[in-house]
Amino acid sequence: MRLGHVIGKVTLSRQEPSYLGGRFLLVRPWAPKNQTAAPALVVYDNLGAGLGSVIGFTEGSEASKPFAEATPVDAYNAAIADEIFHQPPQ
Repeated sequence: MRLGHVIGKVTLSRQEPSYLGGRFLLVRPWAPKNQTAAPALVVYDNLGAGLGSVIGFTEGSEASKPFAEATPVDAYNAAIADEIFHQPPQ
């Protein structure tokens, strides 16, 4: 699981029936300060994350596990973070 900020949403003109009850968000993954930021990606969300939320998302084959049937999805929102506490190593 990786963390990222929700920076937008994707609007669809048509939607696959297996995606009912959710939406697609544009997410910028977190990157260490000494690395360039990773490109934004589209994440399926059925938890209700909003613009500016910090989410935990999974990618790859794990992203399709929450669906009852095989569903083509690259990234899935698995958690919405309320607070994050981080102490960099000394």
